[in-house]
Amino acid sequence: MSIQQIQQAITYMEEHIYEEISYLDVARSVHMSGYNFHRTFSFVAGMTANEYLRSRRLTLAAQELQTTSLSVTDAAYKYGYESPESFSKAFSRFHGSTPKQAKKQGAKLHLFNPLVIKLIVEGGSIMDYRMEHRDRQQFIAVVKAFPNEIINDEHDHSIPDFWTACTEKNLLEQLKALRPDGKKDLYGLCSPARSSEPHFRYGIGVVRDDDTDAAGCTALLAEGFTVWETEPADYAVFKCFGEDGDCLGETWSKFFKEFVPQTGYTQTDDTDYEIYFECGEKGLFCELWVPVRKKES
Repeated sequence: MSIQQIQQAITYMEEHIYEEISYLDVARSVHMSGYNFHRTFSFVAGMTANEYLRSRRLTLAAQELQTTSLSVTDAAYKYGYESPESFSKAFSRFHGSTPKQAKKQGAKLHLFNPLVIKLIVEGGSIMDYRMEHRDRQQFIAVVKAFPNEIINDEHDHSIPDFWTACTEKNLLEQLKALRPDGKKDLYGLCSPARSSEPHFRYGIGVVRDDDTDAAGCTALLAEGFTVWETEPADYAVFKCFGEDGDCLGETWSKFFKEFVPQTGYTQTDDTDYEIYFECGEKGLFCELWVPVRKKES
């Protein structure tokens, strides 16, 4: 997703601010899958498209309440709320004042202006990466669906909690037992998304190849584990150094803000994944593998 596409998405939201649209409608307007748009916009803008729409609508609602005779009830429905009560709650959280207070002089209100995305080049920083090609791969994994809205939500711990739950249920040890010593790397697999789907799939698994215990795979599949297949793809690979998942989020942010604008590559709708090495180098949290292609000029 280019800087131009992000700005086009913002323009689309501004032009349809009074209509019932969501991030899926915005994604379609720039010809992207809902998941990849949601992910990219969140990292670049620092908020989701739905959060942007909500903040802009509440800003415009406050201005209209202060400067016209529009009633609180009419404002609620005009700005997409199901009831005056839900509008009042959202308005109060955002502004710190109720809609009724906003109609009076002296009310303190927040102003959220339209975003303008600009590419700012800052010198000196180095982002190490390498390019790799992988043919079709198979994994044995435990898989769960997650709502797209959790992407870039710093307060959401759904995926770390999924890892914790799988560890506590001994599922990760069962996966690693399929592989010989020295090849027990775990993969965090993130599905390509379809524009019509509000969820993405995340799986934790191991490679299924000639070194993987075939009988053990059959047994785990019978217990509800999943075969996850990927198509041949080119990947940009980044090392994430740190003690926790914060370094992974930072790497994704740099991917969208630095790598994509500067290299001419863009993410494809294929599986991206993290590799958690059995014997990794010191300080390495994981490697991030992002499927990419060169943008057409």
